[in-house]
Amino acid sequence: MPYKILEKKELGNSELLFEMVLYTPLIAQKSHAGNFILLRVNETGERFPLTIADYDREKGTITIVFQVVGKSTKLLSHQNEGDEILDVVGPLGNKIHIQKYDHPVVIIGGGVGIAPCYPQAKELKEAGNKIITIIGARNTDLLFWREKIRSVSDELIICTDDGTEGIKGVVTVPLKEIIVKQKISIVIAIGPLIMMKYVSLTTDGSGDLPKVKTYVSLNTIMIDGTGMCGGCRFSTIDGDIYFACVDGPDVDGHMVDFDNLLKRSSRFIDQEKESLERYDHECKALEKFQSGES
Repeated sequence: MPYKILEKKELGNSELLFEMVLYTPLIAQKSHAGNFILLRVNETGERFPLTIADYDREKGTITIVFQVVGKSTKLLSHQNEGDEILDVVGPLGNKIHIQKYDHPVVIIGGGVGIAPCYPQAKELKEAGNKIITIIGARNTDLLFWREKIRSVSDELIICTDDGTEGIKGVVTVPLKEIIVKQKISIVIAIGPLIMMKYVSLTTDGSGDLPKVKTYVSLNTIMIDGTGMCGGCRFSTIDGDIYFACVDGPDVDGHMVDFDNLLKRSSRFIDQEKESLERYDHECKALEKFQSGES
């Protein structure tokens, strides 16, 4: 059955970030922080994963946030309120383990990874935890959901690479200051692989800072989302193999071989570029046809 888009809006001051609310009553009933969906816009589209950024069981909706980076996300961005998505499968993956910790929880979101920080902070806050949230982006135009994140955080710290908002620098700058000043129970990092790598290096106890249990979200390339295809496999520093879709997406950041994962994440760059260029060409050709141009 198709799934209707109830709301759509651009986020921040960028034309690349979008928020959508989908009517998916059965999925909404089972959704938790950490879950993801697999989505296919139409019959010729590809399946791709998006983390559930929010859910409303009463309204039967889930919220997704995505950045336009390739053909499929661009196709999704061209859909509007009232349109229908052909396939939405979920909730998939493991929900995060919610408990009351003795010390504060630090949640870190980078770029579009800010969105899935919200349900994690919300559920952990409801469990009675003190939440310190750090969100970061390249510049202020790519930041979003400030007040929404603030509503489920005891403290919100904002970083931008260029200093256009908050602290100038990367998210590990305030993270180091926090760890020095107080004891932290866990750190949760969601965002670009390179960001999660350096967060994990900051908390692994190899330097002057104490070791802090750290979880990262590996929303890598997935195809079937059930562990059968092997497309989302990742290796640990000990050489073990796991699958992000069934063993994650949230996993122990200190066990991930990020160097290997960074190499694997770029293996389809040429194909993705070619697919996007072909899609853009088809869109322009259709626009000319519809306008009566030869």
